[in-house]
Amino acid sequence: MKYAWIDAQQKDYGLDALCQVLDVSESGHRAWKHGGKPYRKRLTDAQMMTLIQAIHAEFKGAYGSPRMVRELRARGYPASKERVERLVQENGIKAKHKRRFKITIDSKHNLPIAPNRGWGLTFCPVALPT
Repeated sequence: MKYAWIDAQQKDYGLDALCQVLDVSESGHRAWKHGGKPYRKRLTDAQMMTLIQAIHAEFKGAYGSPRMVRELRARGYPASKERVERLVQENGIKAKHKRRFKITIDSKHNLPIAPNRGWGLTFCPVALPT
């Protein structure tokens, strides 16, 4: 109804002014004029948070916000880096850090090496009968 009125009044006034007065988007009016619905793909924060939590659980907490943005975009959802960072921080989601490799043996020393104590045990593999 609003769009039809805008279409009738467009001869006298500009589209931007009419849309502003009726609080509708210009893209919505153009979509109506072409016979479609306004294209809205932006998710609400709650919907985006549900997706973020699902991805976080799916990858066992390994994804931080940069990888989360790439994953959301790969799945076809529009996501900005700033928005995902904000939602992740507000909801306390943190990525697990991988542990760094730590060398536990210091083999660069001049100390004597202890003898191998096998206590007289030897290992003899025996083939099983077939």
